[in-house]
Amino acid sequence: MGNPVIHTRPDGRRVVRLSPAKRVLYLFKDVEQIRAQLRGEASFKMAQVKPSDLLDDINTDAMTPAWVCFRHKPEDIALDAYAGLMDAHNQRVFVARALCDGGFEVIVSGQRKGTGSSRETAPQAEKWSGIGLVIAHSFAPIHARNNINLGQLMGDYEQLARLERGEELPLEEFTAKYDAVTRAMLEAGGLFEFGAKYKLGQITVAPPKNAQRPMTMAEKVIATHLVGGERDSCVKPGDACLVNVDGGYSHEFTTAQVHYFLQQEYGENYRVVNPAKFAVFEDHLLYATGVPRMRPYEAQIETLRKLQREFQLHTGVRDYSARDGVSPGICHQVAREHFVDPGDFIQATDSHTCMGGGNNALTWGVGATEYAGLIYAGFTFVKVPESIRFELTGKLAENCTAKDVILHILATFAVREDTLDRVMEFGGPGLASLSMDERATLCNMATECSARSGICEADELTFRWLEKRRPHMSESEIRARFVAPDAGAHYHGGVHTIDLAALRPMVAKPADPTYGAAVDALGAVKIDIAYAGSCTAGKEHDMDMYARVVRDALDSGRKVAPGVRMYLQFGSEGVRDYARARGYLELFQRAGVEVINPGCGACIGCGPGVSSNPEQITVSAINRNFVGRSGPGKLYLASPLTVAASAIEGRVASYKPGMFRQPAPKKS
Repeated sequence: MGNPVIHTRPDGRRVVRLSPAKRVLYLFKDVEQIRAQLRGEASFKMAQVKPSDLLDDINTDAMTPAWVCFRHKPEDIALDAYAGLMDAHNQRVFVARALCDGGFEVIVSGQRKGTGSSRETAPQAEKWSGIGLVIAHSFAPIHARNNINLGQLMGDYEQLARLERGEELPLEEFTAKYDAVTRAMLEAGGLFEFGAKYKLGQITVAPPKNAQRPMTMAEKVIATHLVGGERDSCVKPGDACLVNVDGGYSHEFTTAQVHYFLQQEYGENYRVVNPAKFAVFEDHLLYATGVPRMRPYEAQIETLRKLQREFQLHTGVRDYSARDGVSPGICHQVAREHFVDPGDFIQATDSHTCMGGGNNALTWGVGATEYAGLIYAGFTFVKVPESIRFELTGKLAENCTAKDVILHILATFAVREDTLDRVMEFGGPGLASLSMDERATLCNMATECSARSGICEADELTFRWLEKRRPHMSESEIRARFVAPDAGAHYHGGVHTIDLAALRPMVAKPADPTYGAAVDALGAVKIDIAYAGSCTAGKEHDMDMYARVVRDALDSGRKVAPGVRMYLQFGSEGVRDYARARGYLELFQRAGVEVINPGCGACIGCGPGVSSNPEQITVSAINRNFVGRSGPGKLYLASPLTVAASAIEGRVASYKPGMFRQPAPKKS
C-alpha cells in the first residue's frame, strides 16, 4: 500500500503534502483533547501547540496491547490501534476503529515515541489506519526502524507546521537525514520493496571503506560480519552496511506474522538460511489459556500456535515448543544458555533480545518484517550505532544487585536520552564482581533505556560459564571469539564511571521504568503481590538471591506476609533444575511462595501474578511496568532481593541481613 502523504508531481518529483480531506491527530497529555479530535469536535495546528503538552513515552503496549497482537494480519490489527492508551479511570481513549475511521494521515506526539516492546504491530496499526507521517520529538530505536521498514515517514514539528501552512515539501527533506541505504528503503516504500530492487541489482550496497581506527565492541562485531567485507574491515557510527546474521529467534507472539510475510513476499515454498542457529519458542502465551480475560482470544492464540508449528516444520529451525504444557523457557534466557556465543550478531523478534549481550555478543530486537527479510537472506541492513560506555568500579553492597544498577542508569542517563539509540557498553574492574546472570540483567534492560542494545566485556568468568554450556567448543575456540574494545575507541555518549559501592536499592515507581526512587525513601507502600522471575530475574543467580532472603525469613520464623501472594517463575528448565538440585523448591514451598514453570507469565499479562483490580499493588522483578501490562494495578519494579524481602514484610522493603529477626509489622 502506498504512503498517503507522498505525491508525484507531473515533472516526476516526489513531494510530501497534506490532503485537504484528511486530518492531523495530536496526542496530548490531556486525553480529553484526544477524544475531542477523534469525535471531530476539535482540531489543532502545530503553530498553536506547545510540544510540552504532547504525550511523551508512548509505548508499544499502549499502541497495540497484547490482545491486539493476537491477530497476525495488519489490517485486522489496525481496527484496535491505541487500544492500550487509557485515561485516569482505566477507560480506553481510542475505541474500536477510532483511528482507522478518523480520516487522519498524520499523528503527533512528544519524546521517545515507541518505547518498550519491539512489536512491529504498533507502526502497522498506524499505517493500516491511513497514517503516512509520524511526528515526534524523538523515537525509540526499534520503533523507528520498524517505521522505516514499513515505509513510514518520520518528521519534526517544524516540518509539520510548514505542511499545515499549505507548503509542499520535497520528499528528500524527510529522507536526506538518513544514510543512502535507509533513504533508498524509505523512498522505495519499505524493506520488502527495497529487497526486491536489491535482488534485481537496481540498488547496490558497498561495504564501508574506512581507514583503520580504534573501535568499540559493537563496531568490531559489525566489522567482522560485513557482507563483502575484508578481514581488517573498519566501521564507524553512521556507516550503512549489509551485515551477516549468525542466528536469531521468534516466539508464538510474532512467528505467525513472519511466516505470513514470507509467504506473501517469497511464495509458499520459501526457504531460510542456516536454520540450525535460528529458533522458535513457545513461551509468551503459554499461560494465556484459562486466564478469564484471555478467553475471548483463545481461538486467535491457538491460530498463532498453529502457524508457528507450521513455520517450524516448513523451515527446520530449532524447536523450543512446549511439551505437555511446559515450555523449555523464555527465549532470551534459553538462547543465552544454548546458542548465543561471544562475537555473534543475533537478531530476534523481541526487544529483550539484547539480553544476549551478557555473553559478549551484539544482539537486538527487530520487527517481523525485518526478521522475515534476514532469516530468508541471511543478512540484514544496519546503520552502525553510536556507543555509550559504563565503566564499573567497586563492588555492590550485599543488598544491591544489577537490577539496582540498571534502575540507576534509567533514572540518571536514560531520562536525559543519553542512551537513546546507542549501544550500552559495560566494562571496568567492577564488572568482574558481577556474575554472568547479573550481566545479562544489565543488557536485558538496555531496551528500557531506549538503547539499541547492551554488551559486556568478556573475561575469565565468561569463559568458565560458557565452557559448561558449550561442550562442542574447545577453550581456544571460545576465547578466540571474545570481543574487546580498542584502546582509544570513541564513545559518542561518553564514558561514565559508576561506583557500584555507592549504589543503594532502588525501585521504579508505577507506569514507567525511568521513574526511579530509592527504596528507603519510598515510605510505607503496602503490597498485594510480589512477582519473582521473568527473563530479567528468573536466572540461576536470581534463584540464589530469592533463596537467601527466604531462608533468612524462615530461620526467623517468618513466611510470606498474610494477604500477600508471592509468585516465582523460572526463566528456563535449566534454572528450574538448578533450583531443585539446591533444595530451593522445598524452601520456597515452606515460605508460602507459589512456584510456576518456565514462561513469560505475568510479565506479558498472562498467568499467575497478574493484578485483578486497579487498587492492587505489585512489586515485581520484571523489566517494565507500563500501565496495564501486568494487570490494572500499580506495579513497582525492583531487584530479586527487594521483591523477596517485600513479600515477607508485606510492603516494599529493601533487604538487610537479619531484618526478619524483628517482629513482623502489625496489620492495620
